[in-house]
Amino acid sequence: MQAYLGEFIGTMILIILGDGVVAGVLLRNSKAENSGWIVITFGWAMAVAVAVYCVGQFSGAYINPAVTLAFAAVGQLDWAVVPGYIIAQFLGAFVGAIIVWLAYLPHWPETDDAGLKLGVFCTAPAIYNTPANVVTEIIGTFVLVFGVSGIIANAGAVGGDAAAVIGSGINPLLLGLLVLGIGLSLGGPTGYAINPARDLGPRIAHAVLPIAGKGGSDWGYSWIPVVAPIIGGIIGSVLFTLLFA
Repeated sequence: MQAYLGEFIGTMILIILGDGVVAGVLLRNSKAENSGWIVITFGWAMAVAVAVYCVGQFSGAYINPAVTLAFAAVGQLDWAVVPGYIIAQFLGAFVGAIIVWLAYLPHWPETDDAGLKLGVFCTAPAIYNTPANVVTEIIGTFVLVFGVSGIIANAGAVGGDAAAVIGSGINPLLLGLLVLGIGLSLGGPTGYAINPARDLGPRIAHAVLPIAGKGGSDWGYSWIPVVAPIIGGIIGSVLFTLLFA
């Protein structure tokens, strides 16, 4: 149960800080309003790092169904815990989104644009093109899982102080920097969901919360940030294992 609680809390923290920075940038009369893409990508990077630091010792801090399935697919995570991990991740994302809504409660009625309100909770593409959007999310999550696999592999390396440092506590920060790089380099087309729980959990929260003038939750697009990251993650873990295991 401690591992499942870790995944719940880790994903909740991820969304509180990640959706929180988006809310700060997008919602009217926030002190961070219009501060831009760099702030959003850096905020998400720190969200990942903090979440992993908080719960890594308890659950491994997968905090992402795509990563969970990817590592299970190559035998690095017991399939028996996968359903519980994924349920905990989706619940944590849902609760985290509610907390962000509460934190910015006075700003929702100040914001007229329904699209900006939805953008706090979930991703949407800059250009709606289903094949291209799917490919972008596959690529982004491939880079995420391949990169995570490499960072973890370095922790087991032998023969130098750098390896010892990486294995002793810098990994979560490196994971955050990896997500920063993905956001800066690959996030423009779709908003880099790269995590089914990160997108679907808050999207459901948007649908059920009493947000004035919120509009629809864009369910027609919602399957892409769920399915495509799973595909990309499994490709990333399998390819890394084939190349380097």
